[in-house]
Amino acid sequence: MSNKRYEVLDSIRGIVLISMILYHGVWDMVYIFHVRWDWYRSDLARLWQQSICWSFILLSGFCWSLGKRQLRRGLIVLGAGTLVSLGTCIFMPDNAVIFGVLTFLGSAMILTVPLDKYLRKWKPLWGIVLTLVLFMFTRGINDRFLGFGHWSVIKLPDSWYANMTTTFLGFRMRGFYSTDYFSMMPWFFLFLTGYFVHKLAVEKEWMPYLSVFRLRPVAWLGRYSLLIYLLHQPVIYGLLYVFFKIVK
Repeated sequence: MSNKRYEVLDSIRGIVLISMILYHGVWDMVYIFHVRWDWYRSDLARLWQQSICWSFILLSGFCWSLGKRQLRRGLIVLGAGTLVSLGTCIFMPDNAVIFGVLTFLGSAMILTVPLDKYLRKWKPLWGIVLTLVLFMFTRGINDRFLGFGHWSVIKLPDSWYANMTTTFLGFRMRGFYSTDYFSMMPWFFLFLTGYFVHKLAVEKEWMPYLSVFRLRPVAWLGRYSLLIYLLHQPVIYGLLYVFFKIVK
């Protein structure tokens, strides 16, 4: 483990952060300020949203082994997710975030702490293959089936989808709504894919290549991604509120 900064990772995280800020800015315009933009509900917009999710979760899994205080970091991120949930439930109840991405990432970081001593014994390539297959196979778990894409292989019992605890795990109860929902399954398997990609990079001695360059302003954003994540939505909302007040 090392506290060394890998500038390429910061730069990639910064690029994804910019993409997320733009996506959320458009989301606010469409769903809060009621700007009509049909494209935002298209498959391409869905692909944009998924690219952000996948990138953040893979990067988080990849970076888990790079620090020495994973439990502390996980608790901080989980605490930040709790603040987001409380803030949105109080001030934006119609758009509340429950079990959002920060809650998931913090939980995944914490869960990986006891699992690490077992996972590190696996061959990285086999770990990548297995976790990716499990991720794809459990993608439909929120919708009560296991399978690939829209192909249902196993229909899951309705009794598993019972309450907030099952919803946190992936068995989403009826009536649950969150504007940002990331359950432990299937997303923990993608987090572990990132974990094993790091192990493969170490095994293949690829890590030095992650320090060869940085995009300075973008890398700075990536380095302070948690703080920026917490602040970006209030800032975007405030700017859009002022803008639409002036326009109207």
